[in-house]
Amino acid sequence: MGQAAWKGFAQSLFDYKTAKFVVAKSKKVGLLYRLLQLTILLYLLIWVFLIKKSYQDIDTSLQSAVVTKVKGVAYTNTTMLGERLWDVADFVIPSQGENVFFVVTNLIVTPNQRQGICAEREGIPDGECSEDTDCRAGESVVAGHGLKTGRCLRVGNSTQGTCEIFAWCPVETMSMPTDPLLKDAEGFTIFIKNFIRFPKFNFSKANVLETNNKDFLKTCHFSSKNLYCPIFRLGSIVRWAGADFQDIALKGGVIGIHIEWDCDLDKAASKCDPHYYFNRLDNKHTKSISSGYNFRFARYYRDPNGVEFRDLMKAYGIRFDVIVNGKAGKFSIIPTVINIGSGLALMGAGAFFCDLVLIYLIRKSEFYRDKKFEKVKGQEEEASVELEANDTEQPEDKPPEGGQQDEHPQELVQNSRKHNSNCQELLEPARSGLQEKAILNVKQPQILQTVKT
Repeated sequence: MGQAAWKGFAQSLFDYKTAKFVVAKSKKVGLLYRLLQLTILLYLLIWVFLIKKSYQDIDTSLQSAVVTKVKGVAYTNTTMLGERLWDVADFVIPSQGENVFFVVTNLIVTPNQRQGICAEREGIPDGECSEDTDCRAGESVVAGHGLKTGRCLRVGNSTQGTCEIFAWCPVETMSMPTDPLLKDAEGFTIFIKNFIRFPKFNFSKANVLETNNKDFLKTCHFSSKNLYCPIFRLGSIVRWAGADFQDIALKGGVIGIHIEWDCDLDKAASKCDPHYYFNRLDNKHTKSISSGYNFRFARYYRDPNGVEFRDLMKAYGIRFDVIVNGKAGKFSIIPTVINIGSGLALMGAGAFFCDLVLIYLIRKSEFYRDKKFEKVKGQEEEASVELEANDTEQPEDKPPEGGQQDEHPQELVQNSRKHNSNCQELLEPARSGLQEKAILNVKQPQILQTVKT
């Protein structure tokens, strides 16, 4: 029996199994299946391949370098500073030009500060006092300008005053002009040079037109029809960002300059163009006491006696952040095959859904379910069923020649049962696969049966 089992196993290795297809003549399910196929096909063609270009290998590891230059001059005439001409060295910080730079549009100047003893400015809680014990010597004034000396300075008969401090005196003024100091900054120009490279495809490009004309950058300005002249007017950038120049120039703000590179390398390199858009990064609608953008810096000098003094400047202005993003794509067989396989899998999911509708949801679902799932019995089970059918057959009685009936019908039934039992014993070797029996004929006086295995 072991050899037969191994033989059967070896033969089963060469068996081929295939699916059985049932064609259901149902117009509703057929229409639903075709609609699902059409939807999946349109999804693959339009969204996956045409819009998302999923047949391409994508490189998002963009390498970028940004160089900026600001040009322009402004003239001011104030009581504090007098007549003054402002150029790039005065209002652009830092001067070397990076992807983040600052243009001064407003200024509060506290001139001629020297280190000495003076009163702390009013309005600072830690600098207020009513007696000398409120000003402990050597302590710094929180959010103030210097170190406390231990004295409380009061004006006249006032009970409240401010602490005396050692600091750069006089301390910074809180006055602020109602108009921007550098109104002419709206007409300044900004040159933004951007170099990019996609290392996966070894593709490089710049946003400046490749030309031998040396006067090109001196005469051109950026527009939607002139993408390769990255010279922008400062006022135009602010307007494209949705801000008002006079408002942002007074208290400052942050503007984002975005450069997007979306390159389809299956096309010519000239089709890979930069796209620009601008927005204000600080929230101008938030009502905050710290809105805008400003910082302080000082310029130091020495008098003829060698004593150091400085001019403190609180600068308001616009900070520009140049942000570069991009991706490049090129045809590759691997993502193409993967997406086609995904589409075929969706087709299979559509067929599975239609099967559920066919065998469970429609009116004749039980009929289709019986046709789809067919129960097939093995040879041994068929032989057993055949044997049971023979058991249920009734013997046909024949009258004797003399016109008389058999006097012992019970004996005939018992003999028939014994015969069936003998047949079952003979069938056992055939079921185990050891021997086969073709035809078994057993005769009794009035009964004849044939069993095939």
